Amino acid sequence: MAKEAIQKMLRGALEVALETLWPTRCAVCDLPGEDVLCPDCARALVVVDACLACPRCGAPHGIVQCTECNEVMLNAAGIDAFPIDAMAHALVLDDAARRIVSAYKDGDERRLRTTIAERMEAYVGPLERAEGFAVAFIPDTAEAVRRRGFDHAREIAQELARRCGLECVELFERPKSTDQRELGRRQRIDNMRNAMHVKEGVQMPERVLVVDDV
Repeated sequence: MAKEAIQKMLRGALEVALETLWPTRCAVCDLPGEDVLCPDCARALVVVDACLACPRCGAPHGIVQCTECNEVMLNAAGIDAFPIDAMAHALVLDDAARRIVSAYKDGDERRLRTTIAERMEAYVGPLERAEGFAVAFIPDTAEAVRRRGFDHAREIAQELARRCGLECVELFERPKSTDQRELGRRQRIDNMRNAMHVKEGVQMPERVLVVDDV
């Protein structure tokens, strides 16, 4: 029997054993089933309508007067101008979306990278799939990678790039910052200020889609 066939059989047996010991549960409702995100919870996710969202920061319902990236808010955050061309958000960050991100990052449910990338793909238009674009990601800190055993943003970016037919590039150095989850808006901005740097020797793509989970 070929080596590849044996490896396939062993992987299949391992998956059966793991499923028996730790049945798949929905990341949102925690009910057992076949999917890491059950159909009912998938349908209930609150998506951001790109036609109503702010074209600059992607905030829901910000097409007319955005409450997130206007001059007053930017000044309060210590920012003179919005630092990127545009942002898009796939989901409203409610409890369900937080559960998905938490299960993926801290619950070791790495199959959710496909679910997350699939949602992101819907917001990548024909222009972004054109020649000259590449997908990059905000790398995790070294401490977070050691704790989780993987870089969550890298895996999402690789899956998104594959789906969109784009190259995934490791553009940024790992940031030297503290965990953002317990910080407020201004604290998050201050925490990440000057934390990101482009790697030396990396050929800069013409345009970059930067992926982050939140």
